[in-house]
Amino acid sequence: MSWISRVRNVLSFVPRKDIPDNLWHKCKGCGTMVFIKELEDNLHVCTHCDFHERIGPALRFQYLFDEGSYTVLSSPRVVDDPLKFRDSKRYVDRLKAARTATGEPDAFLNASGTIHGQRAVIGVQDFAFMGGSMGQAVGEAFIAGVEAAIEANAPYIVFTASGGARMQEGILSLMQMPRTTVAIEMLHDAGLPYIVVLTDPTSGGVMAAYAMLGDVQIAEPRATLAFTGRRVIENTIREKLPDDFQTSEYYRDHGLVDMVEHRKDLRDVLGRLIGLLGDTRAAA
Repeated sequence: MSWISRVRNVLSFVPRKDIPDNLWHKCKGCGTMVFIKELEDNLHVCTHCDFHERIGPALRFQYLFDEGSYTVLSSPRVVDDPLKFRDSKRYVDRLKAARTATGEPDAFLNASGTIHGQRAVIGVQDFAFMGGSMGQAVGEAFIAGVEAAIEANAPYIVFTASGGARMQEGILSLMQMPRTTVAIEMLHDAGLPYIVVLTDPTSGGVMAAYAMLGDVQIAEPRATLAFTGRRVIENTIREKLPDDFQTSEYYRDHGLVDMVEHRKDLRDVLGRLIGLLGDTRAAA
């Protein structure tokens, strides 16, 4: 059935004044108008081209954890505007707008629960919050997630989605790169796995830090993964890059990620990995 027929079917049963404005979503991959209910039922993956739309922490936790098993962990408090930064807007005003739009304290949230009955702590970066940019709050939340995983004796699974470091925090933002790296070493010292799932897009300082330090590197299909922009690289090396450069599939084919997995399969894949890595740790 075509989308025109579906529209007619909907309109025939719903009075015009009761028709909501958000029945359809335009796919960013193929441009097709997708019925919102179909998109939600398909885990926010386009039913026409399989493009994986960006989703936030709430849906990630819902899709991955066993039903009713998880608790969202509180995020550490940090100073909102340590540098009193202002560009076209005050930084504090940008933070307020992002918090109002997403309902989240900052761009990184953790939750603890079970996946197929196995303990896990999951951290999710939300691109909707100032482009998932990495500031002090993100660094502190990441470290808190590591500490929660160590306390629970569970693996730490991180879903990355970021434009890089948060410019409004300057050097304080860049300092989160070594801080999160040290936190990952704490996890390794405790003998616990660190699993990374790269989602669209992951770039900049995040890509240069905890996004590429996983014991297992997974990516969602067709995600844009990059340290710096395509044009910058082409202008530097003065060569035309492949069309699929900086995609999940290119990274997999060149050994930078271990696997590319569809969103509907991630829960089962992570469940198997937790079991496998847990058995290996027990044997060791």
